[in-house]
Amino acid sequence: MKHLKCATLEGIEALEVDVESTLTRGLPSFTIVGLASNAISEARERVKSALLANDFTFPPKRITINLSPSDISKSGSQFDLCIALLIALDSSDVEFDGWFVFGELGLDGVVKENSILYPLILSLANQGVLLRAVVPEESLPKVSNIPNIQFLGVKNLSNAIEFFSQSSPDATLQTATPIAHPHQEVSGDRYYYEQSYYEDFRDIKGQEVAKRAALISACGLHNLLLEGSPGCGKSMVAKRVRYILPPVSTQELLDIAKLDALDGKEPHFRPLRPFRSPHHSGTPASIFGGGSTKARIGEVGLAHGGVLFFDELPHFSKSVLEALREPLEDKRIRISRVNSKVEYPTDFLFISAMNPCPCGNLLSEDLDCRCSDLEIRRYKSRLSDPFLDRIDLYVQMQSVRADDSSSVSSKELHEIVLRVHKTQRQRGQSALNGALNDEQIERICLLSGEAESILFQAVSRYSLSFRSIKKIQKVARTIADIDNSNGIEQKHILEALSYRRR
Repeated sequence: MKHLKCATLEGIEALEVDVESTLTRGLPSFTIVGLASNAISEARERVKSALLANDFTFPPKRITINLSPSDISKSGSQFDLCIALLIALDSSDVEFDGWFVFGELGLDGVVKENSILYPLILSLANQGVLLRAVVPEESLPKVSNIPNIQFLGVKNLSNAIEFFSQSSPDATLQTATPIAHPHQEVSGDRYYYEQSYYEDFRDIKGQEVAKRAALISACGLHNLLLEGSPGCGKSMVAKRVRYILPPVSTQELLDIAKLDALDGKEPHFRPLRPFRSPHHSGTPASIFGGGSTKARIGEVGLAHGGVLFFDELPHFSKSVLEALREPLEDKRIRISRVNSKVEYPTDFLFISAMNPCPCGNLLSEDLDCRCSDLEIRRYKSRLSDPFLDRIDLYVQMQSVRADDSSSVSSKELHEIVLRVHKTQRQRGQSALNGALNDEQIERICLLSGEAESILFQAVSRYSLSFRSIKKIQKVARTIADIDNSNGIEQKHILEALSYRRR
């Protein structure tokens, strides 16, 4: 009996699978056991054809392939090459020594990649169980971005058989290629960023308060709510925040590519954080993930490490808005189904936009609001206080004026974000200001006597919740970082309070 290693995807994480084979005397048959999906069961025909096409005489034996652990469902065509190698090399003295083998076989023996190959390999690498792997040659440009792993790229089944049978012992194993992006180095760690601004803040005229709030939001990854009349620039601000966000670590860069692959896109390996903007008519399953039998990732999970933007916030269903409270607070979401229970990381920046009333003209200086007080109250009551308590920055957008002009570019704002990011990392922070825990807040968000007095007055006057107090401290810490201040002064806490929703 011989063994090779492969893997299957369980949610967004890989599960290591031990592929075992036995060829025994008996009526010729070919059986795959171990809760294999249809895609794996169909591998029998692909493997037979590929072996015959590569001058291999199919043995007249009883062939049994077992996928262990046998009590977990497996899916995917990446098992083809693994199964073919076990059959082809059964009579040889080959020892596979913990190699992982991935690849779908064509009927002529050509080794192909599939859409889940990159997420599988990255997840196994993060778990520390994958050191060497055989992959399709066409996958090398993608998977070779993952560090600390040796890859052998094969074009067809014959190449793989020759390698393991020692016919080609000098085959070149490929290791990680250097990441070629601008970066800043902090305490020996590299953080990568882009200097291209497809959508620029220079396009926005006026709205200085919103631009300032967007800068604070980007520097500390603080959740942001923009309220204003239709056409005042709410969506323009939200879409441009993506290009000024803090740089990403090597692991974050690989995770972004993993989410691209899970979303059916070709991984681009650029340090550009995701931007997800689901429509307000989206179902809870499409936004949070799920499915009737197998839980799949949704918009909230795909936004991990980037931006989740809800436009027309009050038009989202009450169930969606209330369910969003968990991923906003815990930075994780758990999807439970009868056949599966999956947990996704959801560490994203939440940006939302809304009109002040159903007709949108409540804040307009030129147009009359057509809504009654009851309609306005009903419109705003869609957003509960516990949900709004998770928003760090609230901005009421200004009306558009003819003399408005652009004042700052995305490049200038991004330079400030990069400087503030370096400041936060040099303080030894594992997370940026918006994600500080209670212990870190006590250590990092140090208030001057005047600032502490003002915060105490605000707590008494506005009946602030414990969560609101902590968020004000974290926002004030980011404002102080922008000003290059070691401590939080009076002006910083006052500005942080000005972004509190009234």
